[in-house]
Amino acid sequence: MSGGPGRPVVVKIGGSTLGEEDTSLDDIARLASEGRRPLVVHGGGALITDWLDRLGIASEFVEGLRSTSAEALEVVIGVLRGAVNARLVSELARRGARAVGVSGLDDGTLIAERYDERLGYVGRLTSVDPAHLRRLLASGCVPVLAPIALERPAQPLNVNADTVAGEVARAVGAELLIFLTDVDGVLDEHGEPLPRLDAERAASLREAGALAGGMLPKVDASLRAADGGSIAVIANGRRRGTVREIVSGARTGTRLGG
Repeated sequence: MSGGPGRPVVVKIGGSTLGEEDTSLDDIARLASEGRRPLVVHGGGALITDWLDRLGIASEFVEGLRSTSAEALEVVIGVLRGAVNARLVSELARRGARAVGVSGLDDGTLIAERYDERLGYVGRLTSVDPAHLRRLLASGCVPVLAPIALERPAQPLNVNADTVAGEVARAVGAELLIFLTDVDGVLDEHGEPLPRLDAERAASLREAGALAGGMLPKVDASLRAADGGSIAVIANGRRRGTVREIVSGARTGTRLGG
């Protein structure tokens, strides 16, 4: 990949990829120390489910998205902006990075609206204002973004983290958007990882039922980012050095765009 600090590198981290063998946070801290401009977007679905279960709050899914009641929303915000975000910021700080925890509520970064009464307080993004993120990047900080958006005038909403990563990558003009998953990329009809993927092939995989579940929003977000001029890569975050490999130009995972 082309070097230099000019264009950010957006990394979407999911809880399922942060294990003992994972080096993603080491890689991100190293990128920052080299003058690159990493920006982290994180999810936290498994921990949200765990806390909802502990508190006895019903958790239902509608077409793959978590239906979020007013009671559940408080847990979602607490887990994402609190537990998960704080953990990632502290771990990056331990590695020497100037990490700053933010959410889409901060300075109106993510604006969304409710769109399906079955989903409750789940939002669909309507706009991304990258100004706050750009200021942090310009100052040498690593923004760590929790996927919570604002429905004006004052209602927080739960939004899909993969979608957020794709739209943020477009908004900040990212060179790279990296999705770290627990598989080796997008799989074809035979279960084999695809080195490259475009919109036409993605549509055929979707029609065949080979592209489904949690991979769908990642592919959709990657195609959006690629349409905006970024290179998107969906790769196995449990492998050591995955982020470094991708940034250095190694062909790992599934690449979209470029």
